Amino acid sequence: MKIRMFETKDAQEVCDLIIHTLRTTNIKDESIEEIEKVVRTITPESIIERASFTNFYLFEDNFKIIATGAIGPYWGSETESSLFTIFVSPQYQGRGIGKLIIETLENDYYFKSAKRIEIPASVTAVQFYRKYGYDFKDGIKEKDDEGIHRMEKFR
Repeated sequence: MKIRMFETKDAQEVCDLIIHTLRTTNIKDESIEEIEKVVRTITPESIIERASFTNFYLFEDNFKIIATGAIGPYWGSETESSLFTIFVSPQYQGRGIGKLIIETLENDYYFKSAKRIEIPASVTAVQFYRKYGYDFKDGIKEKDDEGIHRMEKFR
């Protein structure tokens, strides 16, 4: 497996991976309406924008993108960071790639310089993040207005 940084030319392949994962894995925990609402926001342009303010990592197997993960500042903060866009292709789930993504992001400058790290988590990902020490922000276990769980970890 190869880990590398996102390049603009990767945008469509990343979109395809995210949309496929949402429709295959996340559909088990969310309604089709909620999934499709998110799918409409996943465009090459939105991925390129996300990559412009994060360290956006790609995980490849035989030159095919199989997973993504990004970390960047939390709303411009110098002491807080946020994890974004963590997805593993359904065909590769359960093989330790999610753990590798977390390890990669937690070795990044943005993580090491932060006192607090936040994750906007889907219902599907909550238990995964809890295994790595992330918990519900301010103890709030319900989804917010955007339909996501806010999770955080302090260093």
